[in-house]
Amino acid sequence: MLKTETNSAEHAELDLYGVDQLVAALVDDHALAVRAVQAAAPAISAAVNAMAPRIAAGGRLIYVGAGTSGRLGILDSVELFPTFSWPHERAVPLLAGGLGAMFDAVEGAEDNDSKGASDLRLIYPVYNDVVLLIAASGTTPYVLGALRAARTVGALTIGIANNPDTPLLRDADVGICLDTGPEVIAGSTRLKAGTAQKIVLNTLSSALMVRLHKVYGNLMVDLHATNAKLLERALRLTMRVAGADEPSARAMLERSHYQVKLAIVALRKGVDVEQAQSLLEQAGGDMRRALR
Repeated sequence: MLKTETNSAEHAELDLYGVDQLVAALVDDHALAVRAVQAAAPAISAAVNAMAPRIAAGGRLIYVGAGTSGRLGILDSVELFPTFSWPHERAVPLLAGGLGAMFDAVEGAEDNDSKGASDLRLIYPVYNDVVLLIAASGTTPYVLGALRAARTVGALTIGIANNPDTPLLRDADVGICLDTGPEVIAGSTRLKAGTAQKIVLNTLSSALMVRLHKVYGNLMVDLHATNAKLLERALRLTMRVAGADEPSARAMLERSHYQVKLAIVALRKGVDVEQAQSLLEQAGGDMRRALR
């Protein structure tokens, strides 16, 4: 039996716990998610190293999953645009049962391997695409079908599962095993298995964006300012890194359509927006290099 499906001997009488004990059991169990991710750090690093050249060459991030795993993939994909100005068309989520399954469970959708394969083929995967395949069990047919379809075109496949030695981990180009063990509520992988998956997806996409020069120091200088909070953050970032006063920073941000990297380079180098754009392009988007 898969570890994620076994009963936790430690919490066999969970329904008899008082509220404080119940909360402590659920919260403390999530600490094991962090340990599982830490143990998988070498595989995560290998995945980032494999992903970076494909994405730099124009590939897409494609997320595939069912249930909680698929919903976590969607969450990671949609957050890349406001955080890093990553184009929507280059972060594509596939969820068993369709995007409607984000809100309503579509029973049996995860059991259809041919649908997983056909859903992936419909978005025309290519060699430079990176397919992130997420399944707590490591045996979900929908995800395995997508894996086989991805491999036929040579796309990079990253398997993320919570059970060791499962088909997803064996057959993916890079397998990331998050051995979280039994859940406090037996089989409920929305708990620490899902927490571990969320940490890994955050780590993979964030590390990738750092390698693609979308972070300067630890500042998100490639954010897409879509609301008042982000507009204010863009202003603070520009003032801090460019060493500019508020009126100058705001004026340059407006001229650069609130592209923070562009505004900073223009202010620091004393050039107009067009020249700053040219400097960034020559530096491959690396703001540190453009400033030199």
